[in-house]
Amino acid sequence: MAELVDMVVEDPRWEALGLAALAERASAATLTALGLPAEGFEISLLAADDARIAGLNADFRGKPTPTNVLSWPSEERGPDQPGEAPDLPKPGTVDAPEVLGDIALAWETCAAEAVAQDKAMADHVTHLVVHAVLHLLGHDHVEEADARLMEGREVQILATLGISDPY
Repeated sequence: MAELVDMVVEDPRWEALGLAALAERASAATLTALGLPAEGFEISLLAADDARIAGLNADFRGKPTPTNVLSWPSEERGPDQPGEAPDLPKPGTVDAPEVLGDIALAWETCAAEAVAQDKAMADHVTHLVVHAVLHLLGHDHVEEADARLMEGREVQILATLGISDPY
C-alpha cells in the first residue's frame, strides 16, 4: 500500500518520536472519520525546527515567528457559509493519489506546548496533525461556527485514537 504521508525530516528529533507512523495514523484516522479512503490521497509533511518554521511563517503569513504547525491546502475547499462542512475532495488512485497539500511542524514549539499543557508529546503532535489535515480538507477556525465544527471533529477523531479532548 502506498504511504499517505510523504515526509521530509529536517530535524532528527522527529524521528525519535516516531513521527512517520504517528502522522500516517493521524492522517488516515482523519480521512476515515470524514468517510474518505486514505489510499486515494497524499499529504506532504515537513518535520523541521522553529527556525525553519519561522522562515516559512514569515514568507507565507507575514509573521516572522515560529508556530506549532502550518498547512497549505492544494486547493481551496472551504464551505460557502460559516459552520457548513467543506466540500470533500474525490480520491485519486493508488498510483495517482489526490494531493491534499503540505504540512510543516516545528519541534521546539510543539515540545514546549506539550510540556506547558502537561500532554504527552506524541498526543499533542497527533492533535496538530489531525488539525492540519482538517485544514487541508477545507476546515477553518476563524469564524465561531467553523471553529465549533472543526474542534468537534478534532475531538471525535482523537477519541478514535485513544487521545482525550485537547480543549
